[in-house]
Amino acid sequence: MAEIRPILRWRAGSSGERADDELAHEEPLEIRVRGRAVSVTMRTPDHDDELAAGFLATEGMIRRREDVLRIEPCERNENGNLVNVVLAPDVPVDFERLTRHVFASSSCGLCGKATIDAVRGQFAAITSDVVVDAHTLLSLPERMRGAQSTFDRTGGLHAAAIFTVDGELLVLREDVGRHNAVDKVVGHALLNEELPLDRHVLMVSGRTSFEILQKALAARIPVVAAVSAPSTLAADFARDSGQTLVGFLRGERMNVYAHERRVRFA
Repeated sequence: MAEIRPILRWRAGSSGERADDELAHEEPLEIRVRGRAVSVTMRTPDHDDELAAGFLATEGMIRRREDVLRIEPCERNENGNLVNVVLAPDVPVDFERLTRHVFASSSCGLCGKATIDAVRGQFAAITSDVVVDAHTLLSLPERMRGAQSTFDRTGGLHAAAIFTVDGELLVLREDVGRHNAVDKVVGHALLNEELPLDRHVLMVSGRTSFEILQKALAARIPVVAAVSAPSTLAADFARDSGQTLVGFLRGERMNVYAHERRVRFA
């Protein structure tokens, strides 16, 4: 997940020095379904089966482990940057809708009203009555950071982690793309028959976007927390979808942007 590159390290008052630095690895991955390409994403190589399964789950194509017969790595070149997902025969696939939406918006996170309406029509609002203690939420950034082994070496990866409401880490994945990291943890849950995650918390590094809330909704995650800010669209989507959204989760403080009833402050 990391590679060495030569660099010039410079500080004010010095002439600089030659050194080696570890950089986060990035390569394209093509995801195919029944032999047809449906997505190309730039990702950190590792857990590609989880990434593919999570991507298909958050796009609404699959809902349970039984929908996936197998995920085949296909070494198109020496990097092995293609996977083919073999679905059960009874799983319907709308290739036209999927490829049109994914190739238009998966990398940039942009979407329009039609896309949002389609997501809301596909996934029902969250109704989970789960409650998480505020002090448990405050402990999650440090717990997540402690499990980011590649970030420690490179400083160049996003992370997504699934926690129980008691603060127990279920799974953490790192990737150059924050959306990929979320797909990986959702894919892990699907492949291990742990969906729905309706009594769990999704913790992400960086900010929260509409797409992250959409992916959490597909996995039925009621609480989404991040160390940085949400976008306006993410906050609006969380309110409409019944999701608790927490931002600026740092130190002893947080902002709750939607459905604070799931956070116990007393």
